Amino acid sequence: MKPTTRGTLAAVVTGVAVAVGAAATPAAATGTIPIPVPLDGLEKSLNMEVPKLGMEMPLIIPGAPEGPRYTEGRLLPDRTLPQVPINGGLPGVGLRAPLPHVLGEGFDHVGIDAPASGLRTLTPGLALVAPLTRPDPKHYGLPNTQMPAAGVLAPALQTVVGGDLGAGPGL
Repeated sequence: MKPTTRGTLAAVVTGVAVAVGAAATPAAATGTIPIPVPLDGLEKSLNMEVPKLGMEMPLIIPGAPEGPRYTEGRLLPDRTLPQVPINGGLPGVGLRAPLPHVLGEGFDHVGIDAPASGLRTLTPGLALVAPLTRPDPKHYGLPNTQMPAAGVLAPALQTVVGGDLGAGPGL
């Protein structure tokens, strides 16, 4: 193969790889998958303007749970059933609807834009206390008894939601 042919083939392969990477990057970078809602057929069949609608669905990414924490003086670990972190997001929506000059001249549409927002959660966990303590040298190496206990570690939810409502010219 000639060097010019080899260079051309390398440029084409590089261009295809960049195009495929650019198409896959926005969904992977933001953690959302855009979902367009096609309403063009409805607009043509009814012969009127219809709203423009688009949505974003988040990707759910489970994390690794923290391992058990061994505490001195206890037979069972501190968190018997650890909490699992899950990162994802809340769905987003974008809607632009025609508004036939209800608010006066220059206001042709009303729009709602609520982008997908990040969401961090922790699943519930469980903490148990055994009815026996660790071996006690004062009792010849035998464990003491104690009241068993169980506790539920509360789930956590953390997010910041935002949106925009507006009216303006054009659709």
